[in-house]
Amino acid sequence: MKKAAAIYIRVSTDAQREEGYSIDAQKEMLQAHCVSKGIKNYIYYIDGGFTGSNIDRPEMQRLISDIKQDKISHVLVYKLDRLSRSQKDTLYLIEDVFNPHGVDFISMNESMDTSTPLGRLMLGILSAFAQLERENIRERTRMGMRERVKSGKWMGGGRTPFGYDYDEKNGTLIPNKDAERVRKVYELYLQGHSTANIAKTLGLKYDKLAYQILSRKSNAGYITYNGEEYLGNHEPIISLETYECAMRYMNERSVKRVSESGYLFTGLLYCGKCGAKMRYQKWGKHDCKIVCYSQDKSKPHIVKDPNCDNAKLWASDIEDVVLKDLFNYSFEQRKIDTPQISNMSLLEVLHDQYGSVAQKLKRLYNLYAESDDEILNQTISETKKELKHIQVQIENETEKSKNQNNFINLKKTLSTLSETWEYMTSKEKKLLVNDCINKITITDAVVHIDYKFDLVKEW
Repeated sequence: MKKAAAIYIRVSTDAQREEGYSIDAQKEMLQAHCVSKGIKNYIYYIDGGFTGSNIDRPEMQRLISDIKQDKISHVLVYKLDRLSRSQKDTLYLIEDVFNPHGVDFISMNESMDTSTPLGRLMLGILSAFAQLERENIRERTRMGMRERVKSGKWMGGGRTPFGYDYDEKNGTLIPNKDAERVRKVYELYLQGHSTANIAKTLGLKYDKLAYQILSRKSNAGYITYNGEEYLGNHEPIISLETYECAMRYMNERSVKRVSESGYLFTGLLYCGKCGAKMRYQKWGKHDCKIVCYSQDKSKPHIVKDPNCDNAKLWASDIEDVVLKDLFNYSFEQRKIDTPQISNMSLLEVLHDQYGSVAQKLKRLYNLYAESDDEILNQTISETKKELKHIQVQIENETEKSKNQNNFINLKKTLSTLSETWEYMTSKEKKLLVNDCINKITITDAVVHIDYKFDLVKEW
């Protein structure tokens, strides 16, 4: 079969057409080059409107296919970046596609011909420069975007968050008619409603939109770019306090989230022999056994030991053992170290300290404004560190107080658990179990219970 030369042409934007890279202009120059070289048999491969950053282009893929079928003798382009702007892709095409099939590569603009050693050397050098320029363009774009965001402007109109419109003139966001629905999403979520119920109640297109709205700090007046946060110029829909409260609540709910299955200990069961998770498995028409995932060949990605021989125990027996221990456990026998100063009184002391230091810092700033003194500047820096240290202590004590309150409430619930258990819903039971237990490890007939309140039992 007689091979043909391939004339490859790529144009990605209107600007390139205006700068002399139009399809017709490239055709004319490449056709003339073929005539000068005595090449009479050639095929056009034209990708219009495609970027050179990758080779996922229809005509490029057709060209690669024809080369692999040994239909092509030469590949001609007007300029190297018409083939690709990626060094990696260019070298892939030359080394892994063209060369193995005896295809020579010619770039008119660079006077390159890979049928010669010098041409192959030049190709590697020019490809590196093409890749460097592309990365420089990307870096300049990123730097420009970062400066834009730092000045409080939005990133652009392409990714406008729900509840806002993009003002191109001022480069910022403007709350729209959906802003009230955004406020309502936070309100309902903090009242305990699920994102699914919120989406349904407010007529949102899909459940995930409610979650996305809750997670966007832009609603509180901030812009997040490349992991950094900047104060935006746009009007907040909600307060920063509301956003942070929703994020804390989301974190708490994610920790408490349990499986939607009807099984009580799903997600808590572990194999004591190989360390894999264990699951409920139907056994007969009405019963279940607890089985190690390593013994389930349909899920090889979670197998820890394909030879695990841990016993398969009746789920009802495991549940009876764990619940009996939970019912019988008396929190009155548990010793709790109580600090001499309660969390609440300590918090009051810390808040008083914070107020005093903040006033001191304010006075120092006033003095510094009147007298530019280096010693004052150093004192201000030390005072700011002290203020930050007190703030960290306040946050730690607040968290400790919250955990202690949760623990006290859990004690009250467990003290009457045996009487109230039968009246609890399946969801309430699972939430309670997840609040109390880290994991349940089963080794043949031995059940090891690891409680969250530092009590470990083995049966």
